[in-house]
Amino acid sequence: MSRVSKRFYRVDSIRNLELLDRGETAAQENRWVFEVSHEAANKVGGIYQVIRSKCSASVEELGEQYVLLGPYKETSVRTEVELGEFPDDSPLTAAVNEIRSLGWRVHTGRWLVDGNPQIILFDIGSASDKLFTYKTEFYDTCKIGIPHHDIECNDAVLFGFMVAKFIEVFQSQALDFNDCKPRIAAHFHEWLAGVGLIMLRVRNVDVATIFTTHATLLGRFLCAGAVDFYNNLDKFNIDEEAGKRGIYHRYCMERCAVHLSHTFTTVSEITGVEAENLLKRKPDVITPNGLNVKKFSALHEFQNLHALSKEKINDFIRGHFYGHMDFDLDKTLYFFIAGRYEFGNKGADLYIEALARLNHYMKASGTDKTVIAFMIFPAKTNNFNIESLRGQAITKSLRDTIHDIQAKIGKRMYDICLTGRLPDSSELLLKEETVRLKRCIYAAQRKSLPPITTHNVQDDNTDPVLNALRRCHLFNDPHDRVKVIFHPEFLSATNPLFGMDYEEFVRGCHLGVFPSYYEPWGYTPAECTVMGIPSVTTNLSGFGCFMAEHIADPMSYGIYIVDRRYIGLEESVRQLAQFLYEFVQLNRRQRIIQRNRTERLSELLDWRILGTYYCQARQHAFREVYPDLELSEASGGAGRLSYPRPLSEPPSPSSSRATTPAPSEHGSDEEDSVDSEAELEELGVQSANGSVASSR
Repeated sequence: MSRVSKRFYRVDSIRNLELLDRGETAAQENRWVFEVSHEAANKVGGIYQVIRSKCSASVEELGEQYVLLGPYKETSVRTEVELGEFPDDSPLTAAVNEIRSLGWRVHTGRWLVDGNPQIILFDIGSASDKLFTYKTEFYDTCKIGIPHHDIECNDAVLFGFMVAKFIEVFQSQALDFNDCKPRIAAHFHEWLAGVGLIMLRVRNVDVATIFTTHATLLGRFLCAGAVDFYNNLDKFNIDEEAGKRGIYHRYCMERCAVHLSHTFTTVSEITGVEAENLLKRKPDVITPNGLNVKKFSALHEFQNLHALSKEKINDFIRGHFYGHMDFDLDKTLYFFIAGRYEFGNKGADLYIEALARLNHYMKASGTDKTVIAFMIFPAKTNNFNIESLRGQAITKSLRDTIHDIQAKIGKRMYDICLTGRLPDSSELLLKEETVRLKRCIYAAQRKSLPPITTHNVQDDNTDPVLNALRRCHLFNDPHDRVKVIFHPEFLSATNPLFGMDYEEFVRGCHLGVFPSYYEPWGYTPAECTVMGIPSVTTNLSGFGCFMAEHIADPMSYGIYIVDRRYIGLEESVRQLAQFLYEFVQLNRRQRIIQRNRTERLSELLDWRILGTYYCQARQHAFREVYPDLELSEASGGAGRLSYPRPLSEPPSPSSSRATTPAPSEHGSDEEDSVDSEAELEELGVQSANGSVASSR
């Protein structure tokens, strides 16, 4: 029995959410919050997901006092924003009209996401004639010069000046709509939005400013260069490193925004350490990224969804491995890694090396289980691999043929039984039907090995994933217990191979593996958690550090944290391989219990709880600017939630018996029973008579 098998016990979750009044209190105090980002209703990267998922919680807290500001991108607005004017009695309308009188095009409406927040979008092209003037003012006030060829920075300057002017106008207009002095907080995300914060501060506008960095600009560039980043954080010559990479002006913009903000936040402790060394300011508040858990919530159905989604993956596997289906799908586990194609930063190198060692462990132990490991990274391809498409066509042909013959056999059996006798075997399966089946069976034979990639990858001789698979001799040989599939594009329901979107694919897998080296937060393991899928993360990711802080024994809850900070690379690979092997050793019932435990962690990642940290950041900024404003102290957040390591409950009155059974004998998983009422409750079922059979 593995030591991980001993970690299954019961825990009661905690839920004590504070009442959210949809902005009633904020309206009485004339408090306004503007959230500014280049990714508001504009999908570019991960910040879009942060802001989008947080909208529901923000509107629950602030109601109509919460407004998003972003650049106008017509292609995104068509599908994401319901354009329309604000009410006439709103100071937003007066401010927008005054800005439009300057000749700027400003679009207002509501973002079509949960919460339906108000949004104001600025067409930066309408202010482009002032670019030289703005850049000159920016240099005169901050001594930061913007090269004329840097289009991204030019856009950031235009957007920043437009936002600063709007908030300045709104601050003066709001005085006429309420007897109370307006208290405004402007929250800026990342350096692209930072120019607006800088100009508000240098113009002494009476606004509380917050700046959040989701990953430092220089940190991303340094890690992309394969340097020993974390061990040299305090040794980098920052100005020299930024200059060598041609981003010195961008770095100065980011650092200026960080130091001028009233409140500086980062998304994780590990990013806070990075910011303290590279940006020379320690964050005032850590604002972890959450999820709109309601979107993923499946209540008691999530185990059934796992079984249904897994069957779809099984269909793909039957086609991909046609001619080599020498393994039992009921004893097959699906692992996956997904994200941007940053081979080192995302830990794909560690993942593949650990898979090679897992393959060795499994062959040495003689296990009858199989692991199929997916790698989902978007890369340049020429098209689908012919063998992958052929495999799906062949299995579809066999499946359709069998369904047709099944229907005919059923009709013949029905007709013969009506005559009062049982049919002979020769009457059930006719000779021509046997021929059809043989033709399909012979077509499903092949001598070549199943491909390790589903596409024809461009420059496959230099592709890092394919080269790593070749180096580790992971070629899907029949004797290998670990099979690999590199899928170089994101999943969607229109994908001709899988026919399922990413969320459905994740639900069908058994383990997500994300051994990242540079991951300021990490949405992929967080999404696994809220869907009840165990995951592997590291102590260099914000998610891993957050879970380690709030869970006494993360492994018991399906969160495996690899140490990539305090031990060497070889030790990290060995630790990851051991985690994977211990997971493989779990029997079906233990995996079901673990998925239940993992799903219970959803509340830790709910924006209704993590949004409290954003509230704390705003209160910190308000106290800096409006010391006379009396605010109720924001309490709570995930800091109140702690998942201890409870005592294991023995499954029988005998104290000498192990807390979990020995690993099942071959074939016994199908009859695995539940030993106690405690385990029944863990499994979320009423009885043990087959209730868990579909959730392997």
